[in-house]
Amino acid sequence: MTTVTGITPRPTHHCETTTLGVLLRHQGVDLSEPMLFGLGRGLSFIYWDSKNMGFPFLGGRVKPFELTRNLADVLGFELRVRETTSPRKAWANVVEDIDGGRPVGLQLDSFHLEYFTAKVHFGGHVVAMYGYDDQVAHLVDTEQQGGAVSTGLDSLALARAARGPMAARHRSFTVAVPQGMPAPHTRIVPALAGCARAFLHPPIANLGHRGIDKAGKAVRTWLRRSDDPGRDLPQTALLMERAGTGGALFRNLYRDFLAECGQLLDSEHLRTGHRLYTEAAVLWTEVAALITEAGESGEEQYLVQAGAALHELARIEREAMEALSRLES
Repeated sequence: MTTVTGITPRPTHHCETTTLGVLLRHQGVDLSEPMLFGLGRGLSFIYWDSKNMGFPFLGGRVKPFELTRNLADVLGFELRVRETTSPRKAWANVVEDIDGGRPVGLQLDSFHLEYFTAKVHFGGHVVAMYGYDDQVAHLVDTEQQGGAVSTGLDSLALARAARGPMAARHRSFTVAVPQGMPAPHTRIVPALAGCARAFLHPPIANLGHRGIDKAGKAVRTWLRRSDDPGRDLPQTALLMERAGTGGALFRNLYRDFLAECGQLLDSEHLRTGHRLYTEAAVLWTEVAALITEAGESGEEQYLVQAGAALHELARIEREAMEALSRLES
């Protein structure tokens, strides 16, 4: 068996920040999960619906792997990404890294991983791999999925080769931290301001605060939109709370990031942002509960309440991001 030493899983929530934490700690950079999420400008919002979708999608983060690229950009570490259409070459890439004493990040479809509890296709899942033998690969995943886990090599190959929405071509990646990398706390303001700009000025109405407002109008129709509201609405709410989001559609993570920033920076704008995202986190969990109640009862009144809460959330998050955008001025 070949194993990279010094790998210690932590009780984390989101797959991408879990993997980045493993890779960066191995390089001597130890940051909390909220700090990784916030510095990587991970917070976002998307409401997406189309005729070929079974049910609308609510997302609370940037697209897969964008957080990783953002974090490399803001902190200045080297991100080495390798992709290939060849399963043989893909495995050789991973073996080269682990044999060289480096844990490696993998983007894959979680459906095929033997330990994964939710059997749904998601090609944007990310794990850290730190060892292998003739039969299994040793991985670090989120606390919800078991932390230090293993899966058969055949299942790993299927997961890496999967195609579909958000999938990558056998993507693997490693990080290298240079001497003289800027201290993470010096990069907080650019990360906050960059995330705020993207959220306040989305290119289309489905994103950012405009997307939340749009969802507030659309959610009222969801009992009619679904062929099986008793299945689709509670499932959507479950994804908002437990699908690697840390709860409240990633707002808990961002609230905690802002609290940690507040220990490092003295700023009224930052305190305002933290106060508003504390409110938003509570309200997002209430929205999820209302959506569940609507699906289970079939009563539209709960969706009307959820819609009103989403309109309020659009206002709260817009005001929060407006305050945070002023940090650069």
